[in-house]
Amino acid sequence: MASMNPFTDVLKVLENEYASVADEGTTADVVGFIDTGSYALNALYSGSIYGGMPANKINALAGEEATGKTFFLLGIVKNFLDKNSNAVSILFESEGSITKEILQSRGVDTKRVLIVPVETIQQFKTQALRVVENHLKTPEKDRKQLLLGLDSLGMLSTTKEMTDSESGKEVKDMTRTAEIRAAFRVLTLKLSKAKIPLIVTNHVYQTMGMFPTKEMGGGGGLKYAANNIIALSKSKNKDSEGNVTGIIIRCKNLKSRLTKENTESSVMLSYESGLDRYYGLVDLALEHGIFEKVSTKIRLPDGSTAFEKSIVNKPEKYFTEEILSKIDAAAKAEFSYGTAVDSGDLLEEMLNDED
Repeated sequence: MASMNPFTDVLKVLENEYASVADEGTTADVVGFIDTGSYALNALYSGSIYGGMPANKINALAGEEATGKTFFLLGIVKNFLDKNSNAVSILFESEGSITKEILQSRGVDTKRVLIVPVETIQQFKTQALRVVENHLKTPEKDRKQLLLGLDSLGMLSTTKEMTDSESGKEVKDMTRTAEIRAAFRVLTLKLSKAKIPLIVTNHVYQTMGMFPTKEMGGGGGLKYAANNIIALSKSKNKDSEGNVTGIIIRCKNLKSRLTKENTESSVMLSYESGLDRYYGLVDLALEHGIFEKVSTKIRLPDGSTAFEKSIVNKPEKYFTEEILSKIDAAAKAEFSYGTAVDSGDLLEEMLNDED
């Protein structure tokens, strides 16, 4: 005999569409992951090289100009659409930089992407809310899987700022931070319920003072609402002759509800071949004893040796399923919260969120 739900009457009284018995899952649960195109970045997000960005949360990519924010956004859109044949993506765009040519260069199916130019925070909030509510009203069997993007939050104005500008007033809008908070307050629960990911790119700036630091624009609105915040910075990648062959993008986990904060991984963007899926795995394997450095070569688990350059140039040959499985376990130890040892860190994070 099936046990009765002790909350049936309470749920009727509450009339709260987000309420549920914890055993049946909650709106806070992560329902899946989106592949980022990089094993190392997947691990930073989820604790598994096979995971990636949470598929029903607000995810923030922050960085200075030309650090790869839009590049990563479009790469994740591509992977999302490739994995789900009935999926579509709606990109709210404030920079005027996402063209058909750029989407095609990243391999994105342009027939399944809607570009929505927005000028103000209020406009983004209203239109994004309409999209999500329309999705929730659609019968579940008829829903297409959906990914939303905003590129970028930092370029959005406010209605007041636009009005002041039109009338010739040069006054800073002190309501901007509050408007950003309001936008994400109304979207957060609805996105989780609808199982829709939102990827937001944002700029960082250098603070003034005796101890300058880099801060994300927009106040605390996105900081509080985002499930995770990854900060990007870059350096040049050069070959043995000193020629620049691409860029190495350093990814730092500023906030996460799934993995340890302040952990880092790096990804490599080659000018010739694009994002390197395997970059960073050699270092992870060496650090956790899966590979062993022997003179100028690397010893593999089967006892054979190879130069690091050979492994990097032919990763599919050397990173077998068995080795990737071991690296995945190492990634979990490196990035994930433990069940007991690191529970204090998790508690500290939850308390910080309440501040």
